[in-house]
Amino acid sequence: MSERASVPKEERTDEEQAETETVDGVATGAESVVAGLQNAGVEHLFGVQGGAIMPVYDALYEHEEMDHITMAHEQGAAHAADAYGIVRGKPGVCLATSGPGATNLITGLADANMDSDPVIALTGQVPTDFVGNDAFQETDTIGVTQPVTKYNKFAESSDTVGDSIGEAWALANEGRQGPTLVDLPKDVTQSETDVAPGLPETPDTYNPPTEADQVIVQEAADALANAERPAILAGGGVIKGEACEELRAFAREYEIPVVTTMPGTGSFPEDDELSLGIAGMHGTGYGNLTISNSDVLLGIGTRFDDRLTGGIDTFAPDADIIHVDIDPAEISKNVEADYPLIGDAAVVIEQLDEALTQSPPAGEWREQCQTWKEEYPLDYEMPEDEPLKPQYVVEKYDEVTDDDCIVAAGVGQHQMWAWQYWTWKKPRTWVTSHGLGTMGYAVPAAIGAKVAAPDQEVVAFDGDGSFLMTAQGLSVAVREGLNITIVVLNNEAVGMVRQWQDGFYEGRRMASEYPWIPEFDKLAEAFGAQGLRLEDPDEVEETIQQAREYEGPTVIDAIIDPTENVYPMVPSGGDNARFALNEEHLDQL
Repeated sequence: MSERASVPKEERTDEEQAETETVDGVATGAESVVAGLQNAGVEHLFGVQGGAIMPVYDALYEHEEMDHITMAHEQGAAHAADAYGIVRGKPGVCLATSGPGATNLITGLADANMDSDPVIALTGQVPTDFVGNDAFQETDTIGVTQPVTKYNKFAESSDTVGDSIGEAWALANEGRQGPTLVDLPKDVTQSETDVAPGLPETPDTYNPPTEADQVIVQEAADALANAERPAILAGGGVIKGEACEELRAFAREYEIPVVTTMPGTGSFPEDDELSLGIAGMHGTGYGNLTISNSDVLLGIGTRFDDRLTGGIDTFAPDADIIHVDIDPAEISKNVEADYPLIGDAAVVIEQLDEALTQSPPAGEWREQCQTWKEEYPLDYEMPEDEPLKPQYVVEKYDEVTDDDCIVAAGVGQHQMWAWQYWTWKKPRTWVTSHGLGTMGYAVPAAIGAKVAAPDQEVVAFDGDGSFLMTAQGLSVAVREGLNITIVVLNNEAVGMVRQWQDGFYEGRRMASEYPWIPEFDKLAEAFGAQGLRLEDPDEVEETIQQAREYEGPTVIDAIIDPTENVYPMVPSGGDNARFALNEEHLDQL
């Protein structure tokens, strides 16, 4: 440190204090880490304390402008940061100590990596001289996380660590978003420095594409202009790329039907006449028929993953594929692109708009799509003498909430029911685990979403199996006074596994049913939350209202029909045009 900086603050003149303010702010590597977060405009952090990360927490002590939410488990910290990033559109931050703290983040980082969600993880590490010696709580965090992060870095110097934080933030945020990690050895965060970090910047070598090749754009536009059965498939990249307004304007201008993927849900309003709902294994029948019968398919920001496509050979078999994506690695990775358009989603949509000279001659096609919509509606039966149906609970909750209500979900049957029976009208309101399919996501995600958007209503739909994995997060919601509701659609089973066992394993229900589970309403009360039990269909609206009026977290233990399954359904690797609407249909596929 400089000689002046070592003078006690109270003994310095005003001029000296002004000159050394920046130096004081980064007297150690840990304080440089915090300064890097400040430069990035970070407002909230989710983490769990521990020995190796303690210097960073100590540096945060004086920074009340950054709100730290202490989570009950590091996996929850990663999921909360992930959900925060989804809702805000900018990176969420999670912290953990070395060893088990860092490894507990892995599931959340892998989840964010699959879904291209912006997250920054800061992990403590043993002192540099101890690395490789199997020190207490040591693990090779860089090696372990490299496959599931967009970028990770081992901090080597207190002089550069703050800029590493800025670089990690910028890389998580720019181009194709994703998780990044900086590993922070304790000697680096404790060492002195007088170097203040700059603003977040990506490396000079990082130049994600913006505009697509104009020649290919024109060829794609010509194909669309002449299409008799055009369709748009809107993926998560539409939302990540802030291209929802461009998508809506484009689809309406040229009257092209729109189907959304699960990550793309909310990018196009489902109450629009052009909306054909959702696609894939549990997508709408009419959405899947639209894709399967199209002659030109414009896919924007989608990975064309297996849950969407089913069998590649039968996916949109007659369509020319226009694929828009910011990541060249996604082009033709799964589905061969006839017109590869590499660039920013919003910019490429505008390029296509400028290149199009006419609307496609697709009047009869739009009528056909509407006919499919009428023939294959999402539907279920709820006889008076049968148990509560999960679809009814979702529908009733949707009816009483505003369009900007944020819905989080775990993974399983409950996730599909929430996705199918909620009417999605706005982006960044559907928060769930898509690619990795992580059970236990809902509770910490609801926390992260509420912190990100305190003025928006947040409800999480969870399953009993999924809820049991991260229920300890209730302690965080109670402590922080978060007004969220968690609806556990309780069928006393790992329902999706049980459904597959019934459908494809001759009903051998191995390890998918629970002979005993807790009473989740009582468990919620033990945590200090409001607990409600729901069994009678006549009490659904009253129970929902009671949850919404309560100032704080509520758990609704909704005891649903254990025989209810998720339909429509396309068997794994199957033809999306041959979907089952019930168990009898499934047996015939």
